[in-house]
This record gives sequence, structure tokens and C-alpha cells, in this order.
Amino acid sequence: MLMTIDVGNTNIEIGIFKGDEFVGTWRMITSTRKTSDEYGVFIITLLQAKGINPKDVKDAIISSVVPNIMYSLVNGIKKYLYINPMLIEPGIKTGISIHTENPKEVGADRICDIVAGYFIYGGPAIVIDFGTATTYDYVDEKGVFSAAVTSPGIQISADALWSRAAQLPNIEIEKPDSILARNTVTSMQAGLVYGYIGQVEYIVKKIKEETGKHDAKVIATGGYAKIIFPETDVIDIVDSALSLKGIKIIYDKNKRVKN
Repeated sequence: MLMTIDVGNTNIEIGIFKGDEFVGTWRMITSTRKTSDEYGVFIITLLQAKGINPKDVKDAIISSVVPNIMYSLVNGIKKYLYINPMLIEPGIKTGISIHTENPKEVGADRICDIVAGYFIYGGPAIVIDFGTATTYDYVDEKGVFSAAVTSPGIQISADALWSRAAQLPNIEIEKPDSILARNTVTSMQAGLVYGYIGQVEYIVKKIKEETGKHDAKVIATGGYAKIIFPETDVIDIVDSALSLKGIKIIYDKNKRVKN
């Protein structure tokens, strides 16, 4: 079995693959204060809770945008799973050509999303990740990643709204029944969700317009994709495990080289 780990600013997502079969996924909050023992014990406990023998996990690969936790996380895996994990970092083979002004500044999370979007669903494609930030990445039919858009995530927008306005409450992010809100909570929900739907539709439209690729598939992932997807016709596919699948594809490409 292979363990794939996606370290994001908010959550760490762990996936297990048995060959090409996606067995399952787990999440935990990203914390820079955990020790290697805490990470190791937590991962072992997660596996055992799902009936997976930790000894059956033969390798691991990590994508991370949080450098400060990597020492503890990597050493926890070494100590408890006896695995030296592969890291997704500059120079690793991805099968994607990055044609941006500074390829080294492209986050590993975006690369994994693009890899999965392109190799699973084909190009041209626009990959949207509704994470801490919402990212829109364009990859063409030849696997060239050349353009990206980054906006505040919907949770960041919500946090800014209630924290910067003394009389506004902290709310749950969900779509109200109508945009014609009649109280403070639903008015905030309407502004956030319907406003975000509008953002998604406009950015996708502009990317297609400026690339000339009006047939580009639009693939969404991330926690809030399930809220946005039913409300718009610009998203073609939602794949909640897109990042983990991209990490697996990168592992396979580099494992073949190593062997």
C-alpha cells in the first residue's frame, strides 16, 4: 500500500492506495506544534481504526505547503512506519511543463491538482481548488501549465467579514434558500455564497475567453466545492480526492525512474 499525504495550510489529508485502488482518506488539522511522536501515533491509530495493518504500508509521498511541520511529520513516518517518504519538491518528475515566470514559486498543492486534472480528465482544463485560498489553474491539451488565478478562500472571506465588523456574527457557510435575505445571518450567507458563485463563473469565463479554449473542462476539488457545484453550470466535474490522486500519479512517475 502507498500512503499519500497532502499538507495544506488548514488540514492535512492522508490517502491510502492499494495498487491503483483508492482505499480511503482521513483529515487532521495542520499544526506546527505537534511532535514526531504525535504525528506517528496519530497516523498509526487512523490506519488501525480502518482495519489497515500499518506494516502493509510500504511507501509514502508528501506534498506540503507548510515547511514548518515537515521535520516532525517526516520523522514521525520514519519512526513509526519505518518509511523514508518521497517529497514533492523542485526537480521531481510530474509530466507537466510549468511555463510561468517563476516555476519554483508554484506550490506543490497546485502541481498535484494540475497533474491529476490533466492525466485523469485530459486537457485543456481549468482546475479549481476551494481550499484556504481558492486557486484556478489552466493546463492546455499538451500538459503545459501557463496561467493561474488566486483569490481568498470562502472561509477567509467569512472570517474577515465577522472579525472586521463588530456587530456581525461568525456564521456557518451555507447557501440560504433565497438571495433576498431577511436577517443578518442569511444576508451574510447570501453575500458570501452567491458572491462566490459569481466569482467562479466570471473567472472561468475570462480564462476561457483569453485562452480561446472554450471547451476546457472545469474540474473542482476542495471542501467548499460541494456548495458551489450545484449552483452553477460552469463546473463539469467535482473530485474530492483530486490532490491525493495527483500525488499518486507523481509517485508512480518517480518510482519507475528509481527502479
